[in-house]
Order: sequence, then structure tokens, then C-alpha cells
Amino acid sequence: MMRTRSRSTVKRPDPSDGVTNLVEYISITGILLLLLVVVLFAVNSVFMQGPGDTLRYYSFTDIGNGMSVRIVDLYVIAPDNGNISTRFILPHDVAGQDYFVRANETGTAQTIVVERGDIHADINIAGIGATKGVTGNTTSSGWNLITYNSNGF
Repeated sequence: MMRTRSRSTVKRPDPSDGVTNLVEYISITGILLLLLVVVLFAVNSVFMQGPGDTLRYYSFTDIGNGMSVRIVDLYVIAPDNGNISTRFILPHDVAGQDYFVRANETGTAQTIVVERGDIHADINIAGIGATKGVTGNTTSSGWNLITYNSNGF
């Protein structure tokens, strides 16, 4: 029995195939790099900035509620004639940044505004808005003082 050898035909590569593969590789790599840049910016705003802003807002709301409670409590125990003061400490920072607290009086409404940049929380002071005016401001550092004077000063 005689064996016949089959000849394999080797196809010579076309010189344009190398250029086509290179252009395809560069095109796909460029598109993937563009998508990577878009995803990196989206990840920062969606997964880092958004939750950080939400954390700041809720922390500001908690701080404002605490201030409102302190003011109302002081008003409840305030003497008819005389002065009363209380000292307290606020958290030093929220999400690594300081903040500003102020009491606003707009007509009969009294609000505590806690803010940093474009994030702020407005909290109503319940119970004393129509009878006593509350004014003042503070920052997030050091001791804070609330003073009640029956003369209105």
C-alpha cells in the first residue's frame, strides 16, 4: 500500500492584512480608552460625590435638630427676669469639612440653617417662633454658647 502525501498549500500573507490588523487594534483600544475615561468620571459623581453630599445633608439636618432642641429647652427653663446660658460642642467636621450654623428669623418663622457650600439644611425651631426671636451664628469649632436674656438683648 502506497501512501500519498498530501501537499498543504501555504498561503502567502497579504501585506495589507498587517495594516488592517494594526488599524483594528488601534481603533478598538481608542474606543475602550474613551469608555474608560467616561466611566471614571461617572464613578466619581455617582459613587463618591452623590453619597458624600447625602451624608453631609443628613448630618447637617441632625446638627440643626440638635441646635433647635437646645434653643427650645433653654427657652422652656428660662426665668421671667434674668439671664440663662448654656455651652455645648458641635461636631468638629462633617465628612472632613467644617460648616457654618446660623439662626434665621423671617417673620414669625425661626429656622436653623446648617450649610457648607451648596449643601444646606433648614430646620424650623418648633414652639417659640412666634414669641421669641432667635438670632446668631457659629462655626463647627470650639465651644458654643446660647444665652437667653429676659430683657430681649
